[in-house]
Amino acid sequence: MESLWIENTKNSTKFPKLEKDIETEVCVIGAGLFGLTTSYYLSKNNIKVVVVEAEKEIGIKASGNTTGKITSQHGIFYDHLIQDYGEKFAQKYLEANEKAITNIKNIIDENNIECDFSWQDNYVYAIKQDEVEKIKNEVKAVKKLGGEAELVTKTELPFTVQAAIKRPKQAQFDARKYMLGLANKIINQDGKIYTDTRVQDIAKNGKEYVLITKDANIKAKKVVMATHYPFISAPGFYFLKMYQSTSYGLAVDTKTDLFEGMYINVEPPIYSFRTATHNGKKVLVVVGADHKTGETIENDNNYAILEKKVKELYPQSEILFRWNTEDCIGLDKIPYIGEFSSIMPNVYVGTGFKKWGITSSNVAANIVVDKILGKTNKYANIFNSKRLKPIKNRWEMQNMLKQTVLSFALEKSEIPIGSIEQIQNDNAAIININGTNVGIYKDTSGNIFSVKPVCSHLGCTLTWNNLDKTWDCPCHGSRFDYMGNNISNPANKGLELVNIEDLKQVKK
Repeated sequence: MESLWIENTKNSTKFPKLEKDIETEVCVIGAGLFGLTTSYYLSKNNIKVVVVEAEKEIGIKASGNTTGKITSQHGIFYDHLIQDYGEKFAQKYLEANEKAITNIKNIIDENNIECDFSWQDNYVYAIKQDEVEKIKNEVKAVKKLGGEAELVTKTELPFTVQAAIKRPKQAQFDARKYMLGLANKIINQDGKIYTDTRVQDIAKNGKEYVLITKDANIKAKKVVMATHYPFISAPGFYFLKMYQSTSYGLAVDTKTDLFEGMYINVEPPIYSFRTATHNGKKVLVVVGADHKTGETIENDNNYAILEKKVKELYPQSEILFRWNTEDCIGLDKIPYIGEFSSIMPNVYVGTGFKKWGITSSNVAANIVVDKILGKTNKYANIFNSKRLKPIKNRWEMQNMLKQTVLSFALEKSEIPIGSIEQIQNDNAAIININGTNVGIYKDTSGNIFSVKPVCSHLGCTLTWNNLDKTWDCPCHGSRFDYMGNNISNPANKGLELVNIEDLKQVKK
């Protein structure tokens, strides 16, 4: 299951695997939007940069599964920012993201990147009367901060809305085509890109760092951790400040004319709408049905939630593509951008983009590049990655800690003893075999795959995701396939495999 953007550009990138030791001034870990944008700006400034990507292609994880909305309106957010952080803070946040829209358009124009860019109005809408006040307050907030905003009661959507905030001069594009354009320009500017090269650890070597991969090492003066979720737990301790949320997406041939504009509603269940092009035809992209990664969900197929909504609006529609993705969400809803930690100088990070990574990744790239170049960035302070101020969202903090404690406790508690025979084909469960908890998956033919169901990141007990056939971590969002391979960080290695026959012979 891959996004429309990845399907449209499949097998478009061929970069070598790193197989010998190299040296560079800056090493960027991760070839998503943040990593590639940072590398683009660095190479443009004649900084020797190397990009390493764990996957076999660039831009196929979170960045390649985005909605591709280029907007500074991150849901209903500015009224909240003014209330909690003050008008000056909120104004900087708006300015930074508005500037990011301009920056992205400039990159596209300067480098002739074909990525289906189009200017669009962006709408956040209310479908219930009791949500209208939030829309009105947001319109007032954006105007107070100097942004363009309009309160409207009609849109081009095929259903009635009570009210919406309309933000003009926003945009959309094909994010992966854009990333391919960035990659080509990085190479043209003498940068290097290596794929299928997973950084396993970072070691200090005097004033430099050594990035350790399976086949070779990279010596770098400075490091940018653009890995979506930092895979190094300490220092930094980002796992105490973020959680991950999974969203689901569809690309749909509606068999009818479609609207202009980009849309998202105020309150859950969230539905995000935009249009895109596939094989020369305008199609609908709808994203939503999100939940905290690793959370046990009642509906076994979250795509069905989106499909039901689409069929209500467009009864003759045909589903073309299905995909899902994760994103990191900080407990105070502000991205973490800047120095990774005070005790790891010259290591930088950008994370916690809370599902608005298009503009946030450009903001992050500019802040980090300015730090590397020794320049002052006027927006750096509001995204301070080392901030330790009290968490505004105490309820969410309590819920995250509660989930973590429960997950650790589950590993230490007794799981009801069951039998492998009770597990249905194409499903999984954790069972206890002679005192050891084992994650068992049976494929459609009854073949058994057994792992230790404990996350290799910090040891939380995993949950089974029967939709994607993955073991997911409810604490920090790491994911593993049924064979134990790591497919999503912060975990950076796979699960321990278990030999069931050996366990059966263990005496109690």
